[in-house]
Amino acid sequence: MQPAMLDAAILEKLISAAVAAPSMHNTQPWRYRLNPDTVTLEVRAAPERALRYADPMGRALSVSAGAAVFNLRVAVAHFGWDPVVRLLPYRSQPDLLATVRLAASPHDGAGHGAPHHGGRHGAPHGAPPDDLYDVIWRRHSSRSPFSGRRLPPRVLYELAEAARAHGATLWLAGPEETSRLLRLTAEAERRISGDPRRLAESREWVRETGPYGIPAAALGPRDVTGRLPMRDYLGPGPDGRRGGGSPAAAFESHPAIAVLATDQDRRTDWLRAGQALEHVLLLATSYTVRASLLHQALEWSDLRWSLGDAHRAPGHVQMLIRLGYGPVGPATPRGGAAEILDGGRGR
Repeated sequence: MQPAMLDAAILEKLISAAVAAPSMHNTQPWRYRLNPDTVTLEVRAAPERALRYADPMGRALSVSAGAAVFNLRVAVAHFGWDPVVRLLPYRSQPDLLATVRLAASPHDGAGHGAPHHGGRHGAPHGAPPDDLYDVIWRRHSSRSPFSGRRLPPRVLYELAEAARAHGATLWLAGPEETSRLLRLTAEAERRISGDPRRLAESREWVRETGPYGIPAAALGPRDVTGRLPMRDYLGPGPDGRRGGGSPAAAFESHPAIAVLATDQDRRTDWLRAGQALEHVLLLATSYTVRASLLHQALEWSDLRWSLGDAHRAPGHVQMLIRLGYGPVGPATPRGGAAEILDGGRGR
């Protein structure tokens, strides 16, 4: 399609697509600014919404920003432009995580489908399939029990290919590896529950009002068997309840845990991992596959190192993704496009 004129309405849709990306505790740690001279959107970190204790290095923040960049790419392509992405374009501006320029789309169709590679650090650009645009609004984390239905090999292959398009690797853990990953996640949960600072930080983002955080009703239940360690945002509670959340429930006995990894572990790799993660999540949603993220072990350096021990290929684990069939997760709030754009001007 021919690119439309970038007016206020389309700009709002682009930003709304970006902020629909997942972020740890739904902090939405980003802000945006439009450079009208180059028709470029800047994606900047919002340090006031960073997690000081759970994410001191900003890795999870960068992964979230990468997911927002992928949504921007999808939306920009949907409206007819070719999104040209640069990651960490200026060393003098460390809060500027990425830029997305709205370039004229090639007439021969090149750039659609698999991403190109170019720009600083070989950052991917080019339009992903625009049929994922409508999926952006349907993707929600589902912290509920899934059924025992297995994912078809074809779907798993496509999810792995989606990650590979961004320089990441995705594989489904086998039974023994799954048990080991869940044990490491459970150990991380135990550490978090015994760390007053981390627990207080987590509780701070359980909110019933405002554009950020997670409502208590969206936290989901605990696994009554204790085998699947879903994050406990509020800490120990009576009767298996989470301060207004659901009572304990029986989760799937054989969870499907996918591991997302990158060869290296630089800030650019975190941003690429975020793009890979969101591509995987949107594609999974298009197949009615639900997902939730098991991030706890990634918040402890020794446990994160142990996550990749059993896999032959070298790499750095960036996310554990629980996949399956089950209920759609509830929507969580998002910041308004106008507010987020205004917050980024003049910085």
